[in-house]
Amino acid sequence: MNHRVLVLILLITAIYLSFSCNASSKTYKADVVIYGGTSAAVIAAVEVAQSGKKVIIVSPDTHLGGLSSNGLGFTDTGNKEVIGGLSREFYHRVWLHYNDSTSWKWQNQSEYGNKGQGTPAIDGESRTMWIFEPHVAEQIFEDFIKENGIEIFRAEWLNRDSGVHIKNKKIVSITTLSGNVFNAKIFIDATYEGDLMAAAGVSYTVGREACSVYGEQWNGVQAGVFHHSHYFKEKIDPYIIPNDPSSGLLPYISDENIQSNCSGDNKIQAYCFRLCMSNHPLNRVPFAKPKNYDPQNYELLARVFESGWDEWFNKFDVIPNKKTDTNNHGPFSSDFIGMNYDYPEATYARREEIKKEHIEYQKGMLYFVSNNERVPKHIREKMQNWGLAKDEFIDNGNWPYQLYIRETRRMIGIYIITENDVLGKKEVLDPIGMGSYTMDSHNVQRYVTKDGYVQNEGDIGVHPTKPYQISYGSIVPKADDCTNILVPVCLSSSHIAYGSIRMEPVFMILGQSAAIAAIIAINNNLNVQDVPYSELKNTLKLSRQVLKLD
Repeated sequence: MNHRVLVLILLITAIYLSFSCNASSKTYKADVVIYGGTSAAVIAAVEVAQSGKKVIIVSPDTHLGGLSSNGLGFTDTGNKEVIGGLSREFYHRVWLHYNDSTSWKWQNQSEYGNKGQGTPAIDGESRTMWIFEPHVAEQIFEDFIKENGIEIFRAEWLNRDSGVHIKNKKIVSITTLSGNVFNAKIFIDATYEGDLMAAAGVSYTVGREACSVYGEQWNGVQAGVFHHSHYFKEKIDPYIIPNDPSSGLLPYISDENIQSNCSGDNKIQAYCFRLCMSNHPLNRVPFAKPKNYDPQNYELLARVFESGWDEWFNKFDVIPNKKTDTNNHGPFSSDFIGMNYDYPEATYARREEIKKEHIEYQKGMLYFVSNNERVPKHIREKMQNWGLAKDEFIDNGNWPYQLYIRETRRMIGIYIITENDVLGKKEVLDPIGMGSYTMDSHNVQRYVTKDGYVQNEGDIGVHPTKPYQISYGSIVPKADDCTNILVPVCLSSSHIAYGSIRMEPVFMILGQSAAIAAIIAINNNLNVQDVPYSELKNTLKLSRQVLKLD
């Protein structure tokens, strides 16, 4: 062979290898690989480890716990009796933490709640606590990892294009963007986005189904339905120059015509950051003026204030140590309505852009309410006493790491949970846990009504009359799609039913149940679709999961 040809071949081979694999990349093996860094991911890993099986967490996140450790400390519990197993253990550890007087740095324990006499936050009888600071939750999840010797790879992002190796309907391995390869017998997708599920070819949907699809009442478009206070109670002009449509719409108002009620679409409920604020002078970081701040973005909010609306502080929910879990409230608030539709299918780069857009929107709004003279003086001055909590998210400018991804993809699995399950109209034969919270969807779109005023649509809150059971089939894909993956977060559910299921205690419950099913499948060399429910049920009960309330 010609010397030059040989050199050329070797050079091409070297270049190919340099691009196709990272020199530090390795292959790792486990019985169960869990993709995600959410609360469900950690709890599932604890269950696998305590069963004696080898587990690896592959987490795109550096900080663990998802929303539970990213500002959502005012837990949406519903009926607390249905929260069992390791999920309840988490809230018991929160109680243990706050039982220590040294945990109360910025206030005395007796000052919190009903002067120490017990509140819904602190349940001394059952030794649980349901309201907490972000860093407390994150530390508990880290303790779970350390105590159980769980191997975890952080900041490892699934190669969504070619990183899932499948053979005979089974995932053999997953590869991350770093080049690391993870082999397992069973995989659990515990992300909010369902990226592993989607990359594995599992069927899923995005958006709202028409009511006719599953015989529901509260799915699809619900214009004119107002279950909370998150709508425009007064007639607010939507145009840049009032009463002049030719001047164009104010920011964040859609120019699309609203569709008929109960019709389906591909739109999703709004996202926001759950902010941890403080009004303690020594633990408060004032709201700074963002680089790209434009007060015109909040003209609609100014008009809401001028209409007499005075509910700005209604969702500054109090958590320990003079802090808040601050959530969306009212017609124009922290929810960035309509600005997340492409998130579920977006590239990692585009998702990061969406996240930054949400940050800029919320930071601008905080500065606007604190400083703009269009804001009523009593609200503006009170807001100046608030700021981001200085001792939270200290390596991220005191801003949460995780955007509140309320809903993205939802699997189309063996069993699809609908509002008929949540409202107790159907019998569930294979429960693996229970839910009880309101079917809660935040607003999906902001539009102009036929009479020329701005209005929000999609905010629904329908209460189940009693706790409901969640089917094992809802976390299991169809056998024709994949036979060794379980999906406890982006599970199989209609949009409106997911509005109840999507609560952090429930995700932890389903994470543990998925892990138990995975263990049974491994021990018996079964596909996840073939796990015998009788054995699963017995093991769930031994693990203190609640499957039924008398």
